Amino acid sequence: MLAATAVSQSATDPLAGLVVGDVPKPGPRPGWSLVRVVASSLNMHDLWTLRGVGHPPERLPIVLGCDAAGYDEDGTEVLVHPVLADTDAGMGDETLDPNRALLSERHNGSFAEYLSVPTRNLVPKPPWLTFDEAACLPVAWGTAYRMLFTQARIRAGDRVLVQGAGGGVASAAIKLAVAAGAVVYATSRSTEKRAQAESWGARKAVPTGERLPERVDIVVETVGEATWAHSLKSLRPGGTLVIAGATSGTNPPADLGRVFYLQQRILGSTGCTRSELVALLKLMDATGLRPVIDRTLPLDEIHKGFQLMIDGRLTGKLVVHPPHQETEETTTTGESS
Repeated sequence: MLAATAVSQSATDPLAGLVVGDVPKPGPRPGWSLVRVVASSLNMHDLWTLRGVGHPPERLPIVLGCDAAGYDEDGTEVLVHPVLADTDAGMGDETLDPNRALLSERHNGSFAEYLSVPTRNLVPKPPWLTFDEAACLPVAWGTAYRMLFTQARIRAGDRVLVQGAGGGVASAAIKLAVAAGAVVYATSRSTEKRAQAESWGARKAVPTGERLPERVDIVVETVGEATWAHSLKSLRPGGTLVIAGATSGTNPPADLGRVFYLQQRILGSTGCTRSELVALLKLMDATGLRPVIDRTLPLDEIHKGFQLMIDGRLTGKLVVHPPHQETEETTTTGESS
C-alpha cells in the first residue's frame, strides 16, 4: 500500500526525511481493526516528528499521520480516536496513562491506504459528518474541546483569548468557545487570519501581542514562548491559562510573581479521551459546528502540504486523500458509496 513514512529527522530540513512509497499492508491482530482510510489530516505533531522533536530516532521508520476517517472491516464508517492507551492505567482517563502513545508515535499512522488500530479506538462516524470533516476532528478539535470544556470549564459569558488564530487547534477553539456562548478574542500576525477569526465569531482579532479591550477569564495557548507574556498579562486575577502546545518554544520567562500574586491557574492539556471525542460529536450535532478545511491534497503530494504548514500558509486543516478513493464522496456526503 502507499504510505508517507518518516525515515530520518532534521531540524533544518524536515521534509528530506519524508518518503512516499509502498509499505506492507497491516496484517490481522487480535483486538485490533483494519481501517481503509478515506481521509486524514496534517497536524504539527507530524512536522515535529520529522524535525526530531519528541520522537526518538530509534522509532524510525514510521508511517506518519495522527487523524483518520474511513471504513472498518465490516464497511462501517468510522473515525479513529488517536490516543492508544490503557484507561485503567490513567485512572479512568487514557490521556493520563504514562505509557500512552499518539498514533504514529509507536504505531504506524494514518497517511496510508490502510491503518490498524485497537478496536476500542474506532468511533462511529455520524451520517451528517463528511469523511474530510471527520478526519479533522480527533487531534485538533479533540484537543480544543478538552482544553475548553474539561480543563478550563468554560461557561457562557466567559471572556476567552485564543492565541495564534489560524492553526488547527486555535481555529477549533475559536468556534467551540463561540458555540459555548463566550466572548472570544484572537491574535495573529496575519491580517487575513485575523479577519478569518472574526468571521468565525470572534468579537475582535488583534495583532499578536496587542493589548485586548478587556482581561479574559480563559487563555487558550498553543504558541508558547512568543505569546506567553501576553497571555499572562491578558488574564484576569484568578483566570485560567490552558496550554496544549508550544510551537514557538517551550521555555518562556515564567513570571511567577504575576502567577502567584494574581492567583492565575495554569493547566496543561494533552489530546482528548474517547468519551470527550464522542461528546464533541454531540456538541457539533447540536450546534451545526464544522471544522475549517483550508484545502485537500492527494497523498502523493503530501510534501506540498507540509511546506504550506512550515510556511504558515494554512488556515484550519489540510486534508490528505490516499489513492484509489476518488469514487468515495469524501467532501459532499457522509454516506457509503
